[in-house]
Amino acid sequence: MDIDLGNGILGAVLGVVFATLFQQSAQNLWSKARRRAAGKVRSLTYRPEDGGAWSTFSIGPLHTSALIVEGDGERPIAPGSVHVQVLDGAVELPAELAPWRAEIEAEEARAAAAGERQPVWNGERYAVESVEVTRTPLDEAPEVHLRLRPTDYYTFLAAQQLDRRLPDGSTPRGRWLEPDAPLSAPAFLQCSFGVNIAVVTVDDLLVVSRRGDRVRTAPGLWNSSVNEGLARNIDSSGRHAPDLHAVARRGMREELALEPGEYTLTLLAFVLDVESRMWSAHFTARLTGLTGEELRARTSRGVADRWEHTAMEYVPFRTADVVRHLLSPERRHRWAPLAPALFHLALVHTHGRASVERAEAAAVRRL
Repeated sequence: MDIDLGNGILGAVLGVVFATLFQQSAQNLWSKARRRAAGKVRSLTYRPEDGGAWSTFSIGPLHTSALIVEGDGERPIAPGSVHVQVLDGAVELPAELAPWRAEIEAEEARAAAAGERQPVWNGERYAVESVEVTRTPLDEAPEVHLRLRPTDYYTFLAAQQLDRRLPDGSTPRGRWLEPDAPLSAPAFLQCSFGVNIAVVTVDDLLVVSRRGDRVRTAPGLWNSSVNEGLARNIDSSGRHAPDLHAVARRGMREELALEPGEYTLTLLAFVLDVESRMWSAHFTARLTGLTGEELRARTSRGVADRWEHTAMEYVPFRTADVVRHLLSPERRHRWAPLAPALFHLALVHTHGRASVERAEAAAVRRL
């Protein structure tokens, strides 16, 4: 009886061991299969060509320089979880870049004096000192800390020349940016923070805009429904820090003539264009009463910033339709870098990640 009891105990122990090993192996195989399938659709981190730890957003053959730093679309970021601080002291360009800004200022003054064209206005902007994300201890909700410094548009234009040669043959990108640390960059190279909004009408149409040919950044490219940059003279009247939701509402009013009571606004993510070093807060806005045709009629009667857009399209807000629109041959290489990730996140927010990723993968297979 002692031998039978010992054999029984040994068999039970071996059974538990083998079951545990088999379960872990099965879980590993399943996890690996899911990662492979998801990798064909999109990636939410930045991976440089040398195999670093991050990869930018892509869908099939559509590759962008948009790095989704925080947010997955499913879990919105609460307004109270975003903390914006404006630091004292404006951004200063290094001595090597200061002449580039002087060139821009002199050229705009010359063009204005000659009457050749409307000079570029040197608007008051913000540079990004840092974006830090933490988690609350109880529910692990994101807390985003955005630190800004004052700057202006001419400084932004000078710093955008990331691949221009300096006297020693180096470039700003090579000298001050580290490919393996995309979130670490000096503030003078990050003189842009804006909001991008995916607007969906009450009859489920996604609004897609085409940027004007006269804008300095991404002219002629297809873009988000609404794009608005932070402006110190408008968004920080007095001495308070800018409110990102208020900036988004300003963009909705100026570009689509929509008032706050006509939509719900949800913050989805913080995204960085790693090529141009432009930061964005990605929102989605769901109209509560206007159809696509009614919005088209509204904007035909005039909007404040008409010149920023040359065209508007209305795409059925279904994953298959949006992905076909993104991947169509005539548009695939004509998107502003941050727009495809925005539309993906908006789809996930409405339809759920699993459904969106299945539909995206199916659309890519049909190419």
